[in-house]
Amino acid sequence: RLSTGYRINSSMDDAAGLQIATRLKAQTSGMAVAMRNTQNSTSMLQTAEGALDEVSNMVVRMKDLATQAADASSTAADKTAMQSEYDALGKELSNVMTNTTFGGAKLLIGGTIASSMTFQIGSSTSEKMTVNLATDVTALNTAIGATSGTYTVPGTPGTELTATANATIDLLSTALASIG
Repeated sequence: RLSTGYRINSSMDDAAGLQIATRLKAQTSGMAVAMRNTQNSTSMLQTAEGALDEVSNMVVRMKDLATQAADASSTAADKTAMQSEYDALGKELSNVMTNTTFGGAKLLIGGTIASSMTFQIGSSTSEKMTVNLATDVTALNTAIGATSGTYTVPGTPGTELTATANATIDLLSTALASIG
């Protein structure tokens, strides 16, 4: 006992005490793992939130460009420049939606966030938290997909800045707001 510093080293020292100590050690270890799970889950959701914030910013800028291009005071050269920015934003929107990952796993389109997720947040099997964003992410994916067959939003690059662009961007904004 003196060499280990423990009062109980084997079951012959105190069988009941060893059982209690073992149970408490297992519970403490389980809680430590649950805390790491919670931290990892929080990090994953924050990564997805950051990506969706960027998508929202891009959609707002695309709406601004569509509104500005619809104004008669915009020259053909202005509209060409606006269209170039709009196309670049559409490509980046596609990139964010399809390539956002956490720990090597996709999060948004075709990924973890697009389904129901269950997080183990305690040491017992009943201590779980379920988050289901599947409907909202599917609605966002559908809104993006409705604008074109690919994720360059909306339509064919080079032709988006019309009155229909504003309506399409409004659809995307609504889908994003439902997730927020």
